[in-house]
Amino acid sequence: MRTPRPASKFRVVVALIGASLVLAACGGGSGGGGSPGFFLPTVPPASGDTPPAEEPPGTAPPPVLPVVACADLAGKSLPAALISLPTQGATVTSATPVAAGDAGSTLGDYCRVRGTIAPVDPASQLIHFAVNLPEQWNQKTIHFGGGGFDGVLIDGTEVIRFGPAGKPAPLALGYATYGDDSGHQSSSITDGKFAANDEQLANYGGQSLKKTRDVAQALVFARYAVKPKHAYFLGTSTGGRDALSYIQRWPQDYDGVIANEPALNYTGTRLSNVAVGRALYNDGGKGWLNLTETLLVQKAAMQACDKLDGAIDNIVSNVESCRQLNTQILASLRCPNGADTADTCLSDAQIDTVHAIESPLEFTTYALANGVKRAGGYNLLEGALVAGPYTTRDLGTRKAPGNPATSADANMYVTGDQWVKFFVTRDAGFNTLTFDPQNPGTYAARVAEVSKLTDATDPNLAPFFARGGKLIMLHGLADEVISPNSTIDYYRQLVATLGQAAVTQNVRFYTVPGMGHGTGSFIPNWDSLAALEGWVEAGLAPVTPVAVAVDAVPGSYGRTRPLCQFPSWPKYRGSGSLDAAVNFSCVTEVGDPLACPNLPASATRYKGGNSFGEELQVQIDPATLAYTVTIDASHVPTRVGTQRSGSLVSQGSCSYASGESGAVFSFGAGGVLLGGVNPPSGSGFSPLVAFQNTFQNVSPSTDFRSVSLIFNAAGVEQLGAGTTAAFSSAGRLRNAGTFQFCRSPASNSFMTYDQTCKNTEKGYLSYSTVRGAFDMYTTSTSSSGTAETTGGTLTGSVVIGLVNGVSTPLYLRRVATAVPAGDTSSGAATVIQPGLRLLAVQQTLMPGAADGSYAMASVKGEGREATVVGTAFNLGGVATTLGYDTPVLGVAQAGAGRPGHLIFNSGVVAFVSTDGANATLDLGVRH
Repeated sequence: MRTPRPASKFRVVVALIGASLVLAACGGGSGGGGSPGFFLPTVPPASGDTPPAEEPPGTAPPPVLPVVACADLAGKSLPAALISLPTQGATVTSATPVAAGDAGSTLGDYCRVRGTIAPVDPASQLIHFAVNLPEQWNQKTIHFGGGGFDGVLIDGTEVIRFGPAGKPAPLALGYATYGDDSGHQSSSITDGKFAANDEQLANYGGQSLKKTRDVAQALVFARYAVKPKHAYFLGTSTGGRDALSYIQRWPQDYDGVIANEPALNYTGTRLSNVAVGRALYNDGGKGWLNLTETLLVQKAAMQACDKLDGAIDNIVSNVESCRQLNTQILASLRCPNGADTADTCLSDAQIDTVHAIESPLEFTTYALANGVKRAGGYNLLEGALVAGPYTTRDLGTRKAPGNPATSADANMYVTGDQWVKFFVTRDAGFNTLTFDPQNPGTYAARVAEVSKLTDATDPNLAPFFARGGKLIMLHGLADEVISPNSTIDYYRQLVATLGQAAVTQNVRFYTVPGMGHGTGSFIPNWDSLAALEGWVEAGLAPVTPVAVAVDAVPGSYGRTRPLCQFPSWPKYRGSGSLDAAVNFSCVTEVGDPLACPNLPASATRYKGGNSFGEELQVQIDPATLAYTVTIDASHVPTRVGTQRSGSLVSQGSCSYASGESGAVFSFGAGGVLLGGVNPPSGSGFSPLVAFQNTFQNVSPSTDFRSVSLIFNAAGVEQLGAGTTAAFSSAGRLRNAGTFQFCRSPASNSFMTYDQTCKNTEKGYLSYSTVRGAFDMYTTSTSSSGTAETTGGTLTGSVVIGLVNGVSTPLYLRRVATAVPAGDTSSGAATVIQPGLRLLAVQQTLMPGAADGSYAMASVKGEGREATVVGTAFNLGGVATTLGYDTPVLGVAQAGAGRPGHLIFNSGVVAFVSTDGANATLDLGVRH
């Protein structure tokens, strides 16, 4: 039930509104400013009209009820003399009561006020404003900023931008809200024609904000006869610029502001837009990239940098380490001789365009407002997306732009073209491609003048901070419209001007990996308004991480990340779900992505084998990154002793390109190497695994106690003619060096080890001091046979790697061996074929034990990435789930999408597929 307001105050306010709305130059309460406030005649307070006592910090005040009916506001006006900046006064054109029960209403009971502010210049358009006055007011106001080139009324009914899902709009929570259209009207927020008029340009630059605020606060006081306790400003993009511009010019009016992805270096942004357009379209459009080529760039950057934060999740979080890979990424994309020969590579002109997008634009011949001499580049090579499903702001569909530019042209250039035509030259037919952003010639003074009107780069926020003002800024590191690097530049200038202590006390600046301009692979949902209110009203400064941000992207909705304060970024801890913020830490480290802690300190030999069962060694010289692969044993006699040599080229994360038909060499912790070598037959490469340290059983040669185990085996059999089959089994390596493999009679695959098993192979190992490996002798393939320690047939070799001291055996079979019909699952005789097997102990494999990112190599000659996070498994971009200890202890069974089985041993994995369409075996090492 509404509580009646004092009659004396009601009569005073109604009388005042009947004449006019009256506002002093800078009104407001503790949140509305410290100047004289709203003017009222001196009237003795009536009984019960004593102002209420202040509530304790953090306590919500009781709601304030109106003293004036909504309809009574219609038609009222505010004289020009009582608006801070020159106008011809303001008029309320409508005041409409809206009830919570009205059809489609979700904002509660409120008074919807609309009006106009008349310009001084009769050729200028009106400012249209919107003010919303709730029936139960929480004594707070929110000013919403605009977007793009504005021209569309910001009506104040919106929800918090990037706010938590389901949280009502501020108006529904009792805030009085307001906004405007910046003093011109257009159906498009990329229409810059309004700027040809000086007053309209000044309004867009920020003056309409002050004018609207003055009128809105007058209406608030007129309806409630109470000044607001707190006033806030919320803005995104141009609205973020609005928020910063306001507190730089009029620091007394707001208690706190939120500036999301702010276009603060506005002129620098538009100059950068023009520079990108010139790179794309000059010289006959040689620098233009079509959709396929743009996606090629984005894919190369993501492949190089996604893993630098420890998680392969389609988000580049370690942006600054990634930036160090720019040269390598572009070199990998360059067409032969730099010519434009295909969509599968980039010409030199196209690489120049990528540089124009990526690099900051430096101004050496003139400066913008507040001494700014550069505009930040876009993080195209660090995860920003300008094409594909996450954004509509692409590089256009043609290599010759329109004049004026249209939606068929690069999004960046469209806004830059409008800016040159109407903000600078005032010539609608001007050819923007002839405008040099770094040397604008006779237009330099005009550019500087426009910069003073529109930019929000003044770092002296001391007056705002002095009155307790608080600022929250947030910017996506993958923003494809407004460069986050310009916002970073501004933050650094704040620190340089005011000192780190003052900035830490009053500013929170969050950078969000994967977030574009309201687009991208990660869009954060978090309660920024609650954080700001807690800081302003209760003194509870946000901490880092301030909160958990929930991803709003449909395909990954609900995953969470910590919001990290610049310059920190979220790094995966190495285990646990990639979708849970608790498994990430905010860190500031920026390492050299080309450095590899797992690379040996000096020239080192690795011993191992490949998927054809060949035994080999790999010599690595870390000083020169030269490698030599030597075949020590092979089923092809002429291969023995042959060598393959080349040089490695760093790709980051301890992975290196090689000359082995696309094989990538990856160095894992504990001295393990994954790579590839040209195969004895066929094309592509044969995956190899090799170890820096191996078990060398010289004397006594029959003592294997330190490496004996009951194991699971996963590998591949070479069937000939380029075909392969997955191999999986159980087995045992005994203390005396005898071994046995067992395959399930039902599935010809994994089983719980049983020494009486059929479908078996038995034998023993004998160390070869010449090769530094064990010869493998098969003595029986029958369940009735025994594993002798003499005699038998030499069928291959075994390298027992020691990874951080843990036994990691690799069986390399090179001779086919028959299995009697009575000892097979099918009841028919079969043959054990040559190939490779990785062994891992047959004991419980706990979810989390194998967590991490892996470099993988398949027997199809494919190099790819994989991640294991608890029960989540992703191989080559295909996601599935893992069921642990299935079908036996130590094996993880992968589900639909990538069916198969995975075993893990000391950072090395083997994945055997049960789907014939996929590679039968992938080997991997953990980064």
